Amino acid sequence: MTTSPTTITTSPTTTAPGPDLAAVKAKQQKIWSSGDYTVIAGRIVLQSELLAEAADLRPGWDVLDVACGCGNATLAAARSGTRVVGVDYVPELLTRGRARAAAEGLDVDFRLGDAEALPFPDASFDAVLSVFGSMFAPDHQRTAAEMIRVARPGGLLGLVTWTPDGFIGEMFRTISRHVPPPAGVASPLLWGTREHLAALFGADAAEIRTLERTCVFRYASPEEFTDTFRRWYGPTHKAFEALDDTGRAALAADLTALARRWNRNLDGQPVALPSTYLETLITLRTPTAVS
Repeated sequence: MTTSPTTITTSPTTTAPGPDLAAVKAKQQKIWSSGDYTVIAGRIVLQSELLAEAADLRPGWDVLDVACGCGNATLAAARSGTRVVGVDYVPELLTRGRARAAAEGLDVDFRLGDAEALPFPDASFDAVLSVFGSMFAPDHQRTAAEMIRVARPGGLLGLVTWTPDGFIGEMFRTISRHVPPPAGVASPLLWGTREHLAALFGADAAEIRTLERTCVFRYASPEEFTDTFRRWYGPTHKAFEALDDTGRAALAADLTALARRWNRNLDGQPVALPSTYLETLITLRTPTAVS
């Protein structure tokens, strides 16, 4: 299910940095190292394949996947014949990505690295991708600047980001009512809005194209959804750990109610949870030659 693509005109703005972002990032690294994100990532493979197709990746291109996790977008790019590098700051996820690449016989380079300080020279890649990854870096402006820096002039940035008004956006708000996020840090869900992407990338973009898509999470019951995210998805896993028994029961009840409310199956079970996300393609400007 998709809506029609939209081309937006952009203008640059600046955002104020949040407080103590280094400490926030260290905490986030522990969050994403908890549970087992590969269990959740296995349910959102298609989004990376669709992005690789929309980006029209070409054999021989140099491609970077930022905050690659266990490599969904990295492998999608490799299947397109590109020379691809996946970067993430969770070693365990990189190990899973290497195993997946080996199983498919794909030549992929997975490296430990930070989305806010990418370990590559300027203008290294024809395309820079990030699927549900860069949006979680605490310093939005710095992350966007790094993605622009390592891309070649006229190159392509491809993003997949959860929208704030979709199911996943409401799930994060539900969790935040029980375990508040760090004060003063911009929400990752802003990356799922056209306005925020224009603010981050507009000054360097020749064009920004967005397409709202919907993916569907499927579970046998609302309770299975809650149990799965509680056990395997780092942000939810750590939220439960931070609460006492009463708080855990309340959070579980709210997440189960959320799944029941969003279920598009009229008979109630099993559940199908439509979750909107934004697919964005950004073509970077090419410097104008000075005569």
